[in-house]
Amino acid sequence: MHFIDAKGILSAQNGMNLYRGCTHGCIYCDSRSLCYNFTHSFEDIEVKQNAPELLEKALRAKRKKCMIGTGAMCDPYMHCEQELGLTRRCLELIDEYGFGLAIQTKSDRILRDLDLLLRINQKAKCVVQMTLTTFDEDLCRIVEPAVSTTKERVQVLKILRDAGIPTVVWMSPILPMINDTKENMEGILAYCIEAKVYGILEFGIGMTLRDGDREYYYAALDKYFPGLKERYIQEYGKAYEIQSRNSEALMKLFRTTCDAHGIVYGADKLFAYLHKFPDNPYEQISMFGQDIP
Repeated sequence: MHFIDAKGILSAQNGMNLYRGCTHGCIYCDSRSLCYNFTHSFEDIEVKQNAPELLEKALRAKRKKCMIGTGAMCDPYMHCEQELGLTRRCLELIDEYGFGLAIQTKSDRILRDLDLLLRINQKAKCVVQMTLTTFDEDLCRIVEPAVSTTKERVQVLKILRDAGIPTVVWMSPILPMINDTKENMEGILAYCIEAKVYGILEFGIGMTLRDGDREYYYAALDKYFPGLKERYIQEYGKAYEIQSRNSEALMKLFRTTCDAHGIVYGADKLFAYLHKFPDNPYEQISMFGQDIP
């Protein structure tokens, strides 16, 4: 990893990425795409060492409290976070200044900061977003090799459930001809029901591939799924958005199950929920945040 002094930390939508790059090794990662203009190896993590100072300055300048997001482009709980503690310091500032938090990860390292998540949720609102793509543990270790397995992430969701912290699952991407099966969908949904998640974000049954990301993904297909790359090339060419042949049936199963169990879905609804700072932030919210608008 290497260290830089960033010029700014919060986006126009109040999101932040404390790092650039990732060491989780997920074979489908869109952040590898050339359009993001990485000037260093993706695994050579760029650390924004002055992020806490920039965040504190930004929070002090804000006229209204809002939700602060993190994890959109890189995981805030990568391996280096255990040593550096940059995410924790920023969460301390969010807590200190009374802002809300919408944080996204695939790592059970987030439990290290459970004390801060609880405090933020008590004062304002905290939503933890966890990606679940692959029910089968052996397949998960291939698709997402250097991060907590699906079962480990579900355990995090259950701990957050018991702590009264609302959660949203990102069920994306679903990889054509790999995990686009009824069994995989049913397994993930069963986990979500058990963990009482607030909502599930999906972006169709498929994935995106573009220059940089595509080459890395295809190399993984050659290594773990011989012959599958050729099927992708034949069926999808160089399309950016690729959809599973099983999309219609799986989306029907997804919607029916979510409706039956009161799980919120739909990107517009869930992004509105993630960005909504509570009107009365110091009121005790109900378990799992189910009556937060």
